[in-house]
Amino acid sequence: MSALFDWADRPEREVFPGFHGRFIHSGRMTFARWRIDAGAVLPEHSHEHEQVVHVFAGEIEIVIDGKRIVCTPSTVLVIPSNAKHSGRALSDCVVIDAFAPVREDYK
Repeated sequence: MSALFDWADRPEREVFPGFHGRFIHSGRMTFARWRIDAGAVLPEHSHEHEQVVHVFAGEIEIVIDGKRIVCTPSTVLVIPSNAKHSGRALSDCVVIDAFAPVREDYK
């Protein structure tokens, strides 16, 4: 079944300090549109979900299993399932994450 969503219709909530998210869920995936404040820090964590990070604006540093990666506009980063990762916004950012399977904790 197809579905059409508008990010503007989704409520925004601050999931971590400085990470303002809007969420869309399909049958098998979760999409998160983040508005991230410069300097905001995402603590190290891991989850069962494969995560695809697409940066639309700004720069964010992501550390995966100890390896530092700086993501910039138009870059796409794949974070494997269960990989330990953390992040820090180097500037104000707009990022879309895709998660599979669905993130029940973001519903």
